[in-house]
Amino acid sequence: MNATATTDVTIDYLLHLADNAVVLGQRNAEWCGHGPVIEEDLAMANISLDLIGQARLLYQQVARRQGGDVTEDTLAYFRDDTAFRNYTLLELPHHGALVGYAKTDLDYATTIVRNFLYSALMVLVWEALQRSSDTDLAAIAAKSLKETRYHLRHSRDWLVRMGDGTDESHARAQAALDHLMPYTQEFWADSPVEAAAASAGLGVDVKGLRAQWDAIVDDALAEATLKRSSATGYVTQGKNGLHSEHLGFLLAEMQSLARAHPGAQW
Repeated sequence: MNATATTDVTIDYLLHLADNAVVLGQRNAEWCGHGPVIEEDLAMANISLDLIGQARLLYQQVARRQGGDVTEDTLAYFRDDTAFRNYTLLELPHHGALVGYAKTDLDYATTIVRNFLYSALMVLVWEALQRSSDTDLAAIAAKSLKETRYHLRHSRDWLVRMGDGTDESHARAQAALDHLMPYTQEFWADSPVEAAAASAGLGVDVKGLRAQWDAIVDDALAEATLKRSSATGYVTQGKNGLHSEHLGFLLAEMQSLARAHPGAQW
């Protein structure tokens, strides 16, 4: 693989990781001021800041490699939805199967289940990426792993509390799991970028982590008295640039200020 091809693979893979973090960070930030209790309002805000911080480090590496006028801000705020490479799971709103009886469009069970499913994966990904051939990415992985371990512990604790709690909390957690589990198929779907990154020693073969992810999920669901939902049906392709309608609305809100004042200094 020549140097140009290697650089392209690095950039594409870093963008996949960064887009995952910034999109979920933006979604979780929607809870700011709306948390069910003040401690959770603060906890979710901190998790969001962790994710956005991870995205910044990754975007900075992309900008350094691309050069020119590319900055972390242009990558986050001036790319359209088709250029983003995040998992579709992360762009979904905080409801879905629960919208029929949810009092608002913010349902905490949906948020917790999504954070659990994703952080259970990323703990494994970041751990593996500490051995990346790219020393900058390995350093980012080491920092991100510490944060993601907390994200996993937080979401798992709440998953168990909801699942093994009242009839209503159990029903909401199960409904959220039923709604979101099919989207996790995308974790294991083929991706040319991920395959090339793994082959180059830069990235990790995510499919090789599936058994460990299954064990983490099954252990938590058993403690939460929740039934593992089916993960069959259409396989989303957000990491390959094919997104749901929800990402466009999310980016419109996230990018509106920067696009209204391009070149502004904050």
